[in-house]
Amino acid sequence: MPITDLLERNSKLYGDEIALVEINPEVHEEQRVTWKEYELIQPTGTAPYRREITWSVFDEKANRVANLLLGRGVHKGQKVAILLMNCLEWLPIYFGILKTGAVAVPLNFRYTAQEIEYCVKLADVDVLFFGPEFIGRVEDIAGSIGRERLLFFVGDSCPTFAEDYHRAAANCSSVAPKVLIEDEDEGAIYYSSGTTGFPKAILLRHQALLQAARMEAIHHQTTHEDVFLCIPPLYHTGAKMHWFGSLFTGSRAVLLKGNSPQSIFEAVSGEACTIVWLLVPWAQDILAALDRGVLQLPNYHLSQWRLMHIGAQPVPPSLIKHWLRYFPHHKYDTNYGLSESTGPGCVHLGMENIHKVGAIGVPGYGWEVKIVDELDRPVLQGEVGELCVKGPGVMVGYYHDPKATAEVLKDGWLHTGDMARQDEEGFYYLVDRKKDVIISGGENLYPVQIEDFLSAHPKVHDVAVIGLPDKRLGEIAAAIIQVKEGETCTEEEIRYYCTELPRYKRPRKIIFAPVPRNATGKIEKPRLREQYCGVRLVEAQSEG
Repeated sequence: MPITDLLERNSKLYGDEIALVEINPEVHEEQRVTWKEYELIQPTGTAPYRREITWSVFDEKANRVANLLLGRGVHKGQKVAILLMNCLEWLPIYFGILKTGAVAVPLNFRYTAQEIEYCVKLADVDVLFFGPEFIGRVEDIAGSIGRERLLFFVGDSCPTFAEDYHRAAANCSSVAPKVLIEDEDEGAIYYSSGTTGFPKAILLRHQALLQAARMEAIHHQTTHEDVFLCIPPLYHTGAKMHWFGSLFTGSRAVLLKGNSPQSIFEAVSGEACTIVWLLVPWAQDILAALDRGVLQLPNYHLSQWRLMHIGAQPVPPSLIKHWLRYFPHHKYDTNYGLSESTGPGCVHLGMENIHKVGAIGVPGYGWEVKIVDELDRPVLQGEVGELCVKGPGVMVGYYHDPKATAEVLKDGWLHTGDMARQDEEGFYYLVDRKKDVIISGGENLYPVQIEDFLSAHPKVHDVAVIGLPDKRLGEIAAAIIQVKEGETCTEEEIRYYCTELPRYKRPRKIIFAPVPRNATGKIEKPRLREQYCGVRLVEAQSEG
């Protein structure tokens, strides 16, 4: 069944219950309003601290969006893009697009005007919904993308080159349109993270979206009583597919606009959140704040918080051990996935396997996994090779890029580009990205292994290991280390700490500097390689 059926089911079963809450910590006045009340105060420019929406209103809003698009000639298979920060409007617009049979195309809010134009044209987008944060960027390209496309503005003070979404949708029917949608229909295009150039357009079917929802609920034993705290951007498959667990069970979710340790704890405490998905940097920041005494656990109601899980990038085992010292009752899960596999979960640790922290886990619900060598032959257990996954969430392909599709999709298997190994108990361990492996003097060095080791140093807040050119060895390992706030660390301290590593794995260069991560928490290694090629060594002090 299409995933839109879940929304309609929730509207019937839980119509008067809260589906979504939006919290904006930047607004100091704790004004709480419903969606309808917000629409009444909107012209005054008053910004509420908290907004909420029920399942029935959620579905009605989605129906209005669908009927608006159908009334403007949008039909099944056409592409409709969303360029919004996380907000209550985001998901009703997304589901309204799906209800028309059109393909939803979420866009990264960090895109420049040129990247927005590139992605809109690559995906053959016919309609763009955008928010107030993007007026300048969209205006720069409106002359190019606005000639043949509808531009809907979601917010106050609609610019002249666009149409007011709220006003246009208010006059449309709230009854679900009669459009037949099947599992095999195309449902969404998500873009790759784009850390190595312009992103690729990843085409997914409705069955893949439904698989993600069912899998999330099964993996984390989500019930109707759970409350999910959603912090990452909804344009990304990670946040969206984890929220799909709430959709599958008809449970409440909280959209938090901000990721400071204090705002996260306030949201968990005030909204009685039970499930929180964090990125590694946010978990690091929380632990650092607890270590410094900036956060005090007794000041918050956290006993109902049962699950903390992390995905989107390798997770240092030392981080989770540190976390469990503060939250020994928490269940924990690591989720591995790609946008090409409809987000996280094709491999997951499993809440019952916390003793295997460090592994990415076992095949997720409905998935198969294998590791192959460069000739696509299965490797022996314990050997390193490329991780491949197969299941109902595998993408159709890269839109308008059959060559790139053929490189990663082979006989239904998705070649992830990640190097991994399997232990004797069947658990998979991520070793590194294939393109990030450092070959130094003929030895393969896997940066993730070195990063995991260095992250356990008591003065290290974050770390990235990259390969830099070397005339003698070909490449050498360089460690970029971000020191904890208030700490001072020297190269000699790090080198002494690294004596526990085999000599060939020890970083040859130590660089003290911030570790850049993108919006999904992944280390921006291409940027680091460009920045630090030939860098001179320095003694460091923390950036804090």
